[in-house]
Amino acid sequence: MVTSDQYLDTILEKVGHFGKYQRFVVALFSIAIIINSAAFITFVFTTKDLNYRCQVPYCEKTPEYNPSWLQNAILITEDRPAKCERFAHLNTTGCNYSSFNRSIVEICDDYVYETKEITIVQDFNLHCDENVWKLTLIGTLNGIGQFIGLPIAGYVSDRYGRLTMLVCGMVLAGICGIIRSFTTTYVLFGIFEFLDSLFGAGAYTCGYILGVELVGPKKRVLTGILICCSYALGGVLTGAIAWSVQSWRFYLRIVCGSSVAIIFYYWIAPESVRWMLIKKKYEPVKKTLRKVAEVNGKPISERTLEELCSITETIETKYPITDLFKSWILVLRFINCSFCWITCVFVFYGLTVNSVALSDNSYLDFILTSLVEIPGYALTYILVDKVGRRIGISSSLILTSICCVVFVFIPPELYWLKLSTYLLGKFAATGAFSICYIITTEIFPTCLRHSLMASCSMFGRIGSSIAPQMPLLELFWKPLPLILFGVMSAISGVLALHFPETSNIKLPDTIQEAEEIGNPKNKMFNKYDCKCNLML
Repeated sequence: MVTSDQYLDTILEKVGHFGKYQRFVVALFSIAIIINSAAFITFVFTTKDLNYRCQVPYCEKTPEYNPSWLQNAILITEDRPAKCERFAHLNTTGCNYSSFNRSIVEICDDYVYETKEITIVQDFNLHCDENVWKLTLIGTLNGIGQFIGLPIAGYVSDRYGRLTMLVCGMVLAGICGIIRSFTTTYVLFGIFEFLDSLFGAGAYTCGYILGVELVGPKKRVLTGILICCSYALGGVLTGAIAWSVQSWRFYLRIVCGSSVAIIFYYWIAPESVRWMLIKKKYEPVKKTLRKVAEVNGKPISERTLEELCSITETIETKYPITDLFKSWILVLRFINCSFCWITCVFVFYGLTVNSVALSDNSYLDFILTSLVEIPGYALTYILVDKVGRRIGISSSLILTSICCVVFVFIPPELYWLKLSTYLLGKFAATGAFSICYIITTEIFPTCLRHSLMASCSMFGRIGSSIAPQMPLLELFWKPLPLILFGVMSAISGVLALHFPETSNIKLPDTIQEAEEIGNPKNKMFNKYDCKCNLML
């Protein structure tokens, strides 16, 4: 029996796999994902810790971060003055060595900054080591907001539509971001950071589905790659805006104001055709497909549209996630998959967040770290079917681990070598994240696939909540975050070898079929011509 999905794909082949209308739609939702990505990571720059030092009374004729007398008044460590301590000034004129009592250290409350950057450090007085946790907590609130927002977004998109979820989510997130730019207290800032990520949590998934599903089957995988790359471009955009503005309030208004502009999509962007078919909204389905055919210059008959809408779907039986426990093979596979998700998300976002501390030019480092994701997605698309999922994800994680550990031992003066090693690690982490997504869609049965994918993704949010806390670990030992990235990647890389190989196999429909994946005695699940869609 032909399903509506299969018949819709047949129609898309006739009206054009990737015609003018599809290109317009893909561009439209790619822009939305770029904006969503840029807004999601704003906490990296709004909470950025700055280089500053104590203001020294009697010596500060003009504010200068590194005057000639500085080493007389403040302890210098690793070419940086202490941020919050200074030597006691004697009752003498001048700022030479003998003007200070170096045996008495004072805590200061006025500061001189190296650059003109403005973050919440100045506006909310979050100086010194005892306030670092307040800066890192904002990123964790962002991750918690996603953790809670994802299931809510899934419910709203299933009930009211993908486009409705995308528009409402991004507009509400944008409003919260704009309000956040006017806050005058740390608590209010944190509350609206949480609400921002809560509302915007499902925007990427909805934008991805809307961008891909009107494209014909032959171009769907490539389209998925392009949309993934647009997420990376969002990181580049937010880094460029932060670099040019260097004021957290104006930075938020620009980025979050763009999110509010997505409200116009409600009138210019199409709703999900597949969702409308499920909800039996047949007239909007016909209107959308007529528009596709008209813009692409391809004919489509009313009879074809009527046949599509007349197909009666067999409602797939839904199984509770507790059915997973009927198979210990799948339980162990789920545990391994969940740990892999936590690791991939933790390392991926950890390397992104940590990039602003690589050198004095944090903006350039962040932009390069975002740009390197693009070849990561592209190479995954090219190689994932050639080398296999299991070897692909394991080797990517091991390479990430090696890069993170090697980075620690490269001396600071070899900046470009350190940066290249770091970027190679982010490149490998991007590949691992992509393949992790593919494996999760292929190793579980149809009856449990959606719920287990959602569960693994939820566990992944644990990684994105922990990643912003890495600057706290640097207070104990500076290389500790990179060492932790390396250790977790290595462990997950070894455990990934226990995944069954899923290249060129039929996707399992039942628990028994899922258990048979990788069994050399079962020919059905070892030789099957199948091309899996990346990130679908």
